[in-house]
Amino acid sequence: MHIRIHKELLENNLGQLGLFLLGLILLTALFAPFIANHNPLAYTGDIFQPPDGKYWLGTNEVGQDIWSQLVYGARTSLTIAAGAALLAAALSLLAGGSAAINGGLLDRTIMRTIDIWLVLPPVIVTILVASYLHPSRLLLMVLLALFMWPGGARIIRTQTLTLKTKASYAAATCFGASQPYLLTRHILPELAPTLTALFIQYSRRAIFMESGLSFFGISDPSLLSWGKMMQQALPYTYLDVWQWWLVPAGLAVSITIAGLAFTGLALETVLDPRLRPEKR
Repeated sequence: MHIRIHKELLENNLGQLGLFLLGLILLTALFAPFIANHNPLAYTGDIFQPPDGKYWLGTNEVGQDIWSQLVYGARTSLTIAAGAALLAAALSLLAGGSAAINGGLLDRTIMRTIDIWLVLPPVIVTILVASYLHPSRLLLMVLLALFMWPGGARIIRTQTLTLKTKASYAAATCFGASQPYLLTRHILPELAPTLTALFIQYSRRAIFMESGLSFFGISDPSLLSWGKMMQQALPYTYLDVWQWWLVPAGLAVSITIAGLAFTGLALETVLDPRLRPEKR
């Protein structure tokens, strides 16, 4: 089943475009030391230089190479997005799976906790927490994951309740299988496509939120990120520098989100037969 899903995803036009965009950004992040022309934090002395053969995207107000910062910023954005998405998917699986398997009081407690958690405004709470704690990369991952997992937990719970009605699950229960065994052998393999879709959705949301928080100054000052580049470029929009400083950073965020969105839409089409085009 999973092989078929991967094959259909690669044959989908949106899936191909999404994977191409994600692969482009991922390769940029992996080979950043070889692609960057200069040290992204080095002060070259050439202030507000326009793009040329030496500085592909020009320099900023202190003479730092913008292209190098853009390339290294991909590492920060992808790392935070992947870490937050993995943690959020794990929390969704743990909460939703436990609620569905155990039922009763634990199920009601987890679902009411999710209802309360969904009411909290994530941006305001994140800003308040970051005001008192050092907004490091790990803290951003944890904060983003804590506000992303509830929706996925509901999906996991619903699908787990459906999987509990299968004959194989009932047979394993009759033979005295433990809950960890049921979760790892009968539930988790069937939830792999759903968890993949949730990971893509969480990554897209984490990229957007991380860029927004960095734009508002809620980030580690020592980290290079696309949101911080846009924040630093905003005061100089009256100069031509915004064309090679603000726009490329915004395009990088847009391309990454678009790649994740296209991949998610293609995966949704593959997983849901009702969304597939009819063959005539």
